[in-house]
Amino acid sequence: MERSRGLPTDRPAVGQLLVRLLHEFRRELSEPMAERGYGDIRPPHLQIFGNIGWDGRRLTEIAARAELSLSAASELINDLEELGYVERVPDTRDRRAKLVVPTARGRQALQDAAERVAEIEHHWGSLVGRDRFDDACHLLSSLLDELSADDP
Repeated sequence: MERSRGLPTDRPAVGQLLVRLLHEFRRELSEPMAERGYGDIRPPHLQIFGNIGWDGRRLTEIAARAELSLSAASELINDLEELGYVERVPDTRDRRAKLVVPTARGRQALQDAAERVAEIEHHWGSLVGRDRFDDACHLLSSLLDELSADDP
């Protein structure tokens, strides 16, 4: 099979790199979860936790940020609610709407996850050099900003 024109020959394509990096990140984030008391959190739940925020968000916003359908996001939120990580409360800006907010257990999980992310960043920075790692993060952030600016 012929290789697609325009793809790099000296490295994997950017999509492959990002998927592999996300897989590695999720693996390293999830591994110690059971040891820290979060063995009931499954990898799909991370999509909700990564988008819920400390003060909570509406289901529609969580689904959009996580790039999930409303039904998929709702199912994951129902799971997390049953596990005691989140609860639905009235939105003070619109009493007809509900916010999904972390419970005390959810806030602790978010705090522990933040600490784990810091550990991962430290580890990855030590592998390739702190400056190079920071430069890569800044570059990805800039690229995302530019891509967002292009969206209508």
